[in-house]
Amino acid sequence: MDDYRLWSEKHQMMEQILAKTKFSDPASDKKPLIISGPCSAETEEQVLDTALRLAKTGKVDVLRAGIWKPRTRPGSFEGIGVTGLPWLQKAKELTGLPLAVEVATAKQVEEALQHGVDILWIGARTTVNPFSVQEVADALKGVDTTVLIKNPINPDLELWIGAVERVRNSGITKVGLIHRGFSSYGNTEYRNAPMWHLPIEMKRRMPELPMICDPSHISGRRDILQEVAQEAVDLDYDGLMLESHIDPDKAWSDAKQQVTPERLAEILEGITWRHERTDKKEFNSALDKLRGQINQIDDEIMLLLGNRMKIAEKIGIYKKENNVTILQTNRWNEILQRGIAKGEKLGLTKDFILKYFDAVHLESINRQNRVMNEDK
Repeated sequence: MDDYRLWSEKHQMMEQILAKTKFSDPASDKKPLIISGPCSAETEEQVLDTALRLAKTGKVDVLRAGIWKPRTRPGSFEGIGVTGLPWLQKAKELTGLPLAVEVATAKQVEEALQHGVDILWIGARTTVNPFSVQEVADALKGVDTTVLIKNPINPDLELWIGAVERVRNSGITKVGLIHRGFSSYGNTEYRNAPMWHLPIEMKRRMPELPMICDPSHISGRRDILQEVAQEAVDLDYDGLMLESHIDPDKAWSDAKQQVTPERLAEILEGITWRHERTDKKEFNSALDKLRGQINQIDDEIMLLLGNRMKIAEKIGIYKKENNVTILQTNRWNEILQRGIAKGEKLGLTKDFILKYFDAVHLESINRQNRVMNEDK
């Protein structure tokens, strides 16, 4: 009976945790779920002090700490291991806050659950490997818990979706997503480029799943944490995961992206919390009119693009008849330079213009390629 009571209480608590990640009332002031704690559990004193100071802010819903740390290169601190789990248990007892821990193997799943961890998350380095995700998923069969899945390191939505499907197939029903940014060559502003369009597409494909942002791993540094967090809130994310340490500069891992509990509270206080919808009639009426205008413009753009592609096909016919190659480098450079110059005068960024013309150019090449080879 006691085992059933404990299971029932934990089940109810998990439901309450996940309930915070969705706005039940669009006009309410309920804020997203906040998960915080040190990148790594280092000592019992560090874990407990951080937990107590975070709880004191009144702004944190879930405590997190890295127990096992998959590092890029050997020789780096790879986590305190199972030794740190009792420290987290004590932090949970002292604060009343549930715990979240990253797991990458079946053994880690077992040890975390044995020590009362409430939320498990699968890290980016694990999500990228279907074999590892499957091992974790197999270990979760028959378990009633919450699992959050970080995006894979590389920008591949299919891997992310595949990880969700594997976990769901194991019987886990309480699943959420964590956006922590993506590795990209030449990226300098962020530790991991946010590539906001990818989590937005993930939200479109799986709208039923809560989406949490990890500004710490996106930023890699403290000075832009609030900026990234605000961006996520503006995009209607359901929560934030931010790393906090009692003495960030002396942290054993990821020191530059951690903040003190008190600074965390300031960051959260400085965020403007927004809602996806409002019940204000004047606002909704004005918004509907503006969206109607956008729909009309989009229809006109699609019509123009369709006409452009028809002309591209005609060009393909002329090239075929005269044995001319599809790609004309000089012409392509001319189009780009002309587009950038005109776009900037209209207030369009160079980055947008390049992405737009890349997409249009690729479709034009595909159309001309079909024309060139249609008789083969």
